[in-house]
Amino acid sequence: MDKRAFFFQGDSLLMPESCQEQNIENCFNSGAGLPLELSNEFNADDIDIFEIPAFDNLSSIITVASIAKEASLPGNWKKLPVRQLLSMSASGGVTFSANINRIIRACHIAQWRGDSRFCGTCGAENKDVSVQIQRVCPRCGRNEFPRICPAVIVLITDDENRILLAHNKHFKEGLYSHVSGFNEAGETLEETAAREIKEEVNVEVKDISYIKSQPWPFPNSLMLGFRAKYASGIIQPDGEEIEDAKWFTKDNMPVLPGEGSLSRYLIERWLNGSY
Repeated sequence: MDKRAFFFQGDSLLMPESCQEQNIENCFNSGAGLPLELSNEFNADDIDIFEIPAFDNLSSIITVASIAKEASLPGNWKKLPVRQLLSMSASGGVTFSANINRIIRACHIAQWRGDSRFCGTCGAENKDVSVQIQRVCPRCGRNEFPRICPAVIVLITDDENRILLAHNKHFKEGLYSHVSGFNEAGETLEETAAREIKEEVNVEVKDISYIKSQPWPFPNSLMLGFRAKYASGIIQPDGEEIEDAKWFTKDNMPVLPGEGSLSRYLIERWLNGSY
């Protein structure tokens, strides 16, 4: 059997132009990837080919071909953002949903390898450690492992069964989602949730509880979903990250985050009456 690999550039999956998005599973052999021999179409100095174990089957190996971010693609290649692939999988647009976690894992590690070529202490070029996802500096001995940054995302509801959603300045027009933010040193995740909500929309919450997590390789996050009840305060966006925030009812919803994201999952569970 021909060896197959997932090709990435940054947080985008790469494929030949001949691959049609509505039939993407055919190009990827139902989720196994593209023929590795296609790597010959790229400049050897621009490509990093490596293997990592798959968590769903530790005896299985994922082969990855990572193209340097600054490299130009051959004219017959195109990009598909992994975020878009997640939405396609959640909506049934691709049939190899079982392999999405492999793609997320490969995307995360590919970006880490691009960012960890050199030692952060002395600047020497790092070396790979065999049989492990690890790099070590041959000069000073510093170890490098994939960075994972925990971030909370919070479903906030009130006693009137409304949901508080916010518009971040980086969102497309009309799109609203949950308040979210990165965990700081010395904080519990619950403390992060309360702090981010207070900082971004000036609201106090109570009854913070964990729901679900999702690996989010854009570039290196782990999203941790929580729910919380409104306690007090008048909504006031911080004006820096959050441009607008308001309460929504189930019959008056804004543009929502894409399917396949934890933010959309939390909203859908609330819409379905689960929370």
